[in-house]
Amino acid sequence: MIASQFKRAILASFFIILFFVTAFSNARASSGEGEAFNASEVILHHVVDDHVWHFFDGHYGTLYLPVIVYSEQHGLEVFSSGNFYNDDHKVVPYGNYTLVDGHIHLAADPEAFVLDISISKTVLMLFINAALLIIIFMAVGKAYKKDAKKAPKGMQSLFEPIILFIRDEVAKPNIGSNYEKFLPFLLTMFFFILFGNLLGLLPGAANLTGNIAVTLVLAVFTFIVTNINGNKHYWKHIFWTPGVPLPLKFIIVPVEILGIFTKPFSLTVRLFVAITAGHIVMLALISLVFIFSSYYVGIGSTIIVLFINLIELLVAAIQAYVFTMFSALYIGLATEDHH
Repeated sequence: MIASQFKRAILASFFIILFFVTAFSNARASSGEGEAFNASEVILHHVVDDHVWHFFDGHYGTLYLPVIVYSEQHGLEVFSSGNFYNDDHKVVPYGNYTLVDGHIHLAADPEAFVLDISISKTVLMLFINAALLIIIFMAVGKAYKKDAKKAPKGMQSLFEPIILFIRDEVAKPNIGSNYEKFLPFLLTMFFFILFGNLLGLLPGAANLTGNIAVTLVLAVFTFIVTNINGNKHYWKHIFWTPGVPLPLKFIIVPVEILGIFTKPFSLTVRLFVAITAGHIVMLALISLVFIFSSYYVGIGSTIIVLFINLIELLVAAIQAYVFTMFSALYIGLATEDHH
């Protein structure tokens, strides 16, 4: 059973790597015969957010996403990002706006403020991730409501051990007797990050949890839940630490106040760096094939990337667990009873 699953994971990783190699070769071909392969440009294109979602070269391999912008000069405008590209896929101005390095500016005044609330690649991936979570867990919940005494099967049997693990090994030890109040929040965070990490490893997928704006929002949710539910002992410990000599309080109190904000900052950076670094390493190794144009380098890079991709599957679960565990720890410190 385990051996069969391991073989499937290796096969899936192989096809993922094959897709990336094909995509990179297409990117090199589209850049022109005389141009050198620019690894940094291609890697950043696959890692950062964009108004266009490329799956493969060609008209049917590109998804042009909706642009929604607002400016004081022209008000609210909605149009397709495909208008920014000509037949040769070169960036051109459209109407009152122009696209520069992935950012939309006014063509007449690039320094003017433009509110960009477009459905970018990351935003669309976030919607897909959320929709997938809703569909799966509504089905799991419906199955439990239908017959709670029946042994779980299908998706129930897959997710029940994970849910019990988060409850018994993360929520209970770190939060204590009041864990049930925060369990839905912790489960939502865990599965949102886990699904986002795993989906980001699929061919053509967007780098959702490798976007610092996404990880920042997740950390802000933990910050809000933690501090809203903080009891009087938690706030007393921060603003007037008990059992500490008065002169030291003037040093410790600022540190404690700073600690309120460094906790979500660490959550933000840890998840962002771990996921983005993994993607960059894989893409950099694939780029070596086109930099050296050698079959030997290609074989070596493919073997290394294959194992890194398997490690990334483990990292996806570990980072979801770490984010959830630290969130539970911070909540537990804010809500624990005074001893």
